[in-house]
Amino acid sequence: MFDFKGKTAVVTGGAHGIGKCIREEFERAGAKVYIIDLRENDCFVGDLSDKATLERFAEKVISESGRVDYLINNAAPLSRGILDCSYEEFSNALGVGVTAAFYLTKLFLPYFAEGASVVNISSSRDRMSQPQTESYTAAKGGISALTHALAVSLAGRVRVNSVSPGWIDTDFRVYEGPDAVQQPVGRVGNPLDISNTVLYLCSDMAGFITGENICVDGGMTRQMIYHGDCGWTLEG
Repeated sequence: MFDFKGKTAVVTGGAHGIGKCIREEFERAGAKVYIIDLRENDCFVGDLSDKATLERFAEKVISESGRVDYLINNAAPLSRGILDCSYEEFSNALGVGVTAAFYLTKLFLPYFAEGASVVNISSSRDRMSQPQTESYTAAKGGISALTHALAVSLAGRVRVNSVSPGWIDTDFRVYEGPDAVQQPVGRVGNPLDISNTVLYLCSDMAGFITGENICVDGGMTRQMIYHGDCGWTLEG
C-alpha cells in the first residue's frame, strides 16, 4: 500500500510495542529506519530525556543518511500520579514526551528532505484521564499542542501531525464482552491500527493534512457509557 523506498525514517521508542510495529511497517515499505530506545536494540540505545544523547543520536542519523524524511516521536513518558510522582519524575516525563520531540525536530530541521513529515504519538489521554496519571497525561497533552505549533512554524517545509491512540494491546490479544463492545468498532486496537495511520500521514496521500490530531481509538472517546450499557454494571 505504501512505497517509501529511498526514504529515511526515525522512530523514537522503536524497540517495542507501537514503535516497533511502526519501524517494521516502514521497513516493509522500503524505508531505512533509525530507532532510539532505552531497551536493547540494533540501532541506538539511549535516554531521550538527555540532551547530549539526543545530539549523538541525531549526529549518527545525519552522518549515515544525510537526510530525514519522516520523524516519528513515539517514545512513551513515565506515568505517575499527583500522590506519588516526584518533581524529577514529572520533569523526566515531560523531557521524554515533549522536549525530546521538540529538540529532535530542531536538530533535524536543516536535514529534512522535501515532502518531509513529523508525526507525534500522543494519546486519547490528551483529552481524558484516569486518576493518578498526571505525568503521562501532561506529556501527551503537551505533545498534542506542540504538534500544531510546529505545523505553523514549519509551514511549507515540513508537515506535522499527531496520532492519539486509544486502547491498544501491543500483544495483539483479542478481547470479547464489555472490553470490546464499549468501543463502537467492537474491538480493542492493536499496533497496526496506529502504524497504518502514521504511514498514511507520512505519505503523499496526506499531503493536504498538517497540524491535525487523529484519535485512533475505535470511537471510545465518543461513546458515553452508563449503568447497563455495553455489558457494564455499576457496583457498590
